[in-house]
Amino acid sequence: MNEPRIAAIIPVGTLEAAKSRLGGALDAEERQDLAERFLARTLRAALAVDRLADTLVVSPDRDVLHRASDLGARTLRQRSTGLNAGLDEAREDVVAGGAGAILVLPIDLPFVTDEAIAEVLQRIDDEPGPRVVLVTDRHGTGTNVLAIVPPGIIRFGFGPGSRRAHREAAAAAGAAYAEVDGPLAFDLDTPADLVLFESLAPEEIGAG
Repeated sequence: MNEPRIAAIIPVGTLEAAKSRLGGALDAEERQDLAERFLARTLRAALAVDRLADTLVVSPDRDVLHRASDLGARTLRQRSTGLNAGLDEAREDVVAGGAGAILVLPIDLPFVTDEAIAEVLQRIDDEPGPRVVLVTDRHGTGTNVLAIVPPGIIRFGFGPGSRRAHREAAAAAGAAYAEVDGPLAFDLDTPADLVLFESLAPEEIGAG
């Protein structure tokens, strides 16, 4: 079986407004520092995965793109507005480069590792044919990680209720659908998430 060329797409907003929902728990400088460290961690993990042929960071923030490039990723300046629109731009870019599958990997997953990423990608290689593989958030409603083969089989549906949106899109497209559990199910989005993260990894908060 010929394995598809897989490209990782890592969407990042502006560092200045990073994780604004954590504003009640961290000040702007602390939030930006956290976002910078998570960007670096996510890129190091993705770049260590042999199965990934391409790692593309898409962002409207030039500082993000410079940091990502320094760490070894390709970059794309987002011209549109919104997460799904930016992902559409990135998908077009990686498909033009020969990608037969894509992995959408946000940077707000504090327990990301190359092993956890590889586990998601393994589900792409399990069987031939169109597939949608998803890591839901710990609340069971959102999408933390999304893998798609072929890249254009479904539309991106990130936002409230995205787990259901992606599952239904897979069914409508006739694609096999699978979910993966594990460390990527934890995302850092709200003050409650931050409190839990501090209890699980206290050395991470405030680390330089």
